[in-house]
Amino acid sequence: MSAARPLTALRTLAVIAALPLLLTACGYGSESTDDGKQTAVAADARKLSVDEVKIGYFPNLTHATALVGVQEGLLQKELGGTIIKAATFNAGPSEIEALNGESIDIGWIGPSPAINGYTQADGKNLRIISGSASGGVKLVVNPDKIKTLDDVKGKKITTPQLGNTQDVAFLNWIADQGWKVDAQSGKGDVSVVRTENSVVPDAYKSGAIDGAWVPEPTASKLVAEGAKVLLDEADLWPDKKFVITNIIVRQDFLKEHPDVVEAVLRGAVKTNEWINANPEKAKAAANEALKKESGKALPAEVIDPAWESITFLDDPLASTLNTEAEHAVKAGLLEEPNLKGIYDLAPLNKVLKTEGKDEVDDAGLGAE
Repeated sequence: MSAARPLTALRTLAVIAALPLLLTACGYGSESTDDGKQTAVAADARKLSVDEVKIGYFPNLTHATALVGVQEGLLQKELGGTIIKAATFNAGPSEIEALNGESIDIGWIGPSPAINGYTQADGKNLRIISGSASGGVKLVVNPDKIKTLDDVKGKKITTPQLGNTQDVAFLNWIADQGWKVDAQSGKGDVSVVRTENSVVPDAYKSGAIDGAWVPEPTASKLVAEGAKVLLDEADLWPDKKFVITNIIVRQDFLKEHPDVVEAVLRGAVKTNEWINANPEKAKAAANEALKKESGKALPAEVIDPAWESITFLDDPLASTLNTEAEHAVKAGLLEEPNLKGIYDLAPLNKVLKTEGKDEVDDAGLGAE
């Protein structure tokens, strides 16, 4: 296996010198918040092979399977007396660190942190066991400064973090335009400014950035501030599908507690089914979960367009993960990785078969 060059910023917080007044804001890039959120269970509910399962996810709409699954009790229902202990994270690196440190057992996470975490641990720490969502990423810009895609050249565009999923996608898009940018510094034909998603709306309003390549709901928050959508990343992918959220598990937890993993996957599959069958109720449930996390629900002008741009599905879209790894290599952020074994979709396919759904493929990257 080729060694992956560590993505420095995937281990540290992104800091922007150009925004000194904004850096006190909390958000993406900070540590996890673990408030011991637990779902009430019936006193006579039967426990599985462990008393509790520790899960992690982001307070993001692209992680709505976890948000809704916890909020509506759909995950807990499948776990019986095994209690969910949930922790929320503001960035993939901190979630990978929590997984490696056994602070969580199962997590919802983007593809780039999963790839980086897997390669840095020589394939010994995690497995991707399911997909969760596709889409929900947009390039939004100040329409007074940027009217066409060509106008992006020479402007300041933000991404959430050096080497994160959106950062890799933007660097790849820049390269496709024939423009040059130093991946580490972000300097070049476009100024790539890395900052936390929670800071981005204030950065936009202050004029410190001209646009952003960001996930939802940050993109729609900017649109509510007067920005316009210049590009939906889905338009760059075949069938307009690409993985934005996976479910990962510690390999030792998968080996020791397969019944718990299967129960979480069954809950995730049933949650996605409920989301797709009840989009308005699901959107409201996700918003209520976000309100519990932040103290404030998203207004309709933000959550409505954001929700419409995300597809919730169980298929991990494995071929797109491989493509995203290739993009990171092309950007100079990753040496050629060996991703063989990053997937173990057997538990998911067992659940899908039981639920009468089509099985999914690992694109030749499955564990033996």
